[in-house]
Amino acid sequence: MSNLVTAKIVDSIGVLTLNRPEKLNALNHEMVDAIAEVLQEWAGDPSVKMLFIQGAGERGLCAGGDIRAFYDFLKDGQPEHMLAFLRAEYAVNRAIATFPKPTIAYMDGICMGGGVGLSGHADVRIVTERSKVAMPETRIGLTPDVGGTHLLGHAPGRTGEYLGLTSAVMGPGDAIYAGFADMMIDSENYVDVVSTLPDLVGLSTADLSAALEVMYSASPNIAAKTRGALPESLEINQDWIDRAFAGETVADIMNALAEIPGEGPRAALDEMKTHSYLSQEAALQCIRAAREGNNLSQALEREYNMVEYVISFPDFVEGVRAQVVDKDRNPQWTIKGPEDVDREAISRVATNVPDPA
Repeated sequence: MSNLVTAKIVDSIGVLTLNRPEKLNALNHEMVDAIAEVLQEWAGDPSVKMLFIQGAGERGLCAGGDIRAFYDFLKDGQPEHMLAFLRAEYAVNRAIATFPKPTIAYMDGICMGGGVGLSGHADVRIVTERSKVAMPETRIGLTPDVGGTHLLGHAPGRTGEYLGLTSAVMGPGDAIYAGFADMMIDSENYVDVVSTLPDLVGLSTADLSAALEVMYSASPNIAAKTRGALPESLEINQDWIDRAFAGETVADIMNALAEIPGEGPRAALDEMKTHSYLSQEAALQCIRAAREGNNLSQALEREYNMVEYVISFPDFVEGVRAQVVDKDRNPQWTIKGPEDVDREAISRVATNVPDPA
């Protein structure tokens, strides 16, 4: 068992803790293998009645996959190592989604990318007043994965396209609105929540969620005003988001944003101009395919195929260089504009997935 993941059974609750706080609990292959081992064991252990997923430290549940390791793999000409990690990670995402006992994810602090894969498919997803949730892949030249396109595809209206292409960060209220979380509980109540869980063993998932909400949940709007949470913006901006992000292509969306007055559309357009156009088109097609397909396993398979396609270009390595290695925040994308993207090739990848089981 890895010391980067701890697993304890406390009063019938299986407590799974990511234990790499100095790296914001970013996932590596060792951690993913350890999580898979625990989930398999606890799924068949009658002494475990409930699963609780959390991150060590006060900064967040998980910042995502260890993208610096991905960068090193690709620089060394070893994409198979990155892809092997993703296969293992996606299997864990499926295992959480299908875990045979109620599953609670505590999404305190930063929860992005791979962190969403560990939490977004749980039965009960708890954010706090300091939660920051995002799928930020297009910023580094990748495309949303870990089942993120499944969640994005079922967000209200065109919110999923907006979040996937701009990599926007959600506060607690926005995460609930977009379908990435279920309730907000003040971080000060953490100890009380954990100590209450044994009393809720045996409840159905719906009753468990309702009990926690009645006992602890606060309105995210109130929390934003009183606890310093991030501003909530998705619902009040739904109209222009739907108008702009209904465009057929990334170019259409950017053109629409340029024509809509207001600070929000302008900020979204400015952000998209700094992201990988290849990644944005890949994300757009995967999100829409996931919305139509409505099947998590199929979405994961599509994401794997799309990541494999995207990393065959140099833009992901360049994105990680700019954001993580050199930190100049100035990626030099090889694909200079949305009109240069091979949309037909991306479409073939997005549609070449097995039928839902």
